[in-house]
Amino acid sequence: MAGGSTGTASWGDAIIAAAGAFRAQHGADPAAGAEAQAAGSENPDQDSFALHSFGAQFAEVRVNADTGEIRVSRMLGVFSAGRIINPRTARSQFIGGMTMGIGMALHEHSVMDPRFGIIVNCDFAEYHIPVNADIEDVDAVWLEDVDPHAGPLGARGIGEIGIVGAAAAVANAAFNATGIRVRDLPLTADKFLR
Repeated sequence: MAGGSTGTASWGDAIIAAAGAFRAQHGADPAAGAEAQAAGSENPDQDSFALHSFGAQFAEVRVNADTGEIRVSRMLGVFSAGRIINPRTARSQFIGGMTMGIGMALHEHSVMDPRFGIIVNCDFAEYHIPVNADIEDVDAVWLEDVDPHAGPLGARGIGEIGIVGAAAAVANAAFNATGIRVRDLPLTADKFLR
C-alpha cells in the first residue's frame, strides 16, 4: 500500500538493510540472479521524537470587488520533511498537494440531493476542480535537513503535507483582502458580497 506518507520514509530502512546484506554476501561484482534478504529494524526513536513533516503555506489572492470571485495569484509552501530523496518528484508532490488545497478552498463542493441522499454533481462536468488557469504562480521549497531520528535515510513522509495548510492560507488571504471571515469551504463568491 502507498498512502498516508508510508512510502520511502517507512521502507527506507529495509531497502538499506537489503542492499547492505546483498553487498556483504555478493561483493561488488555479483553473479547473475544473485539474491539477498534482510529486514528493516524498529526505529528506537519513534516513541521519543515526533517524526512528522510540517510546513507553512502563504497565499496572495485577488478578490473582485463587484463579483466576489477569488483568484489565487501566488502561493508558496515551505516544508520540513527530512532528507528529500528525489527533489523533482518531491517538488511535484508539494505543488500537487497545494493545487488540491486550492481546489478545496475555491471549487470543490459535493451537492447532496436531500430526497435520495446521493451526490448530484458526481462528474468533472459539474464537480469543479482547479485547472491550469486557476494555478498562476505556485512554488514549493524545503529545508535541506536530514532528520537523524527518522531512520537511516533521515527522510520523513511528504505524501499529503502540501494539502494541509493550502485552504487555510487561501481563506486567510481572502480575509486579509476583504475583512470577511469565512469558516466553511468552498470560498464561493456570494460569501464575499455584502
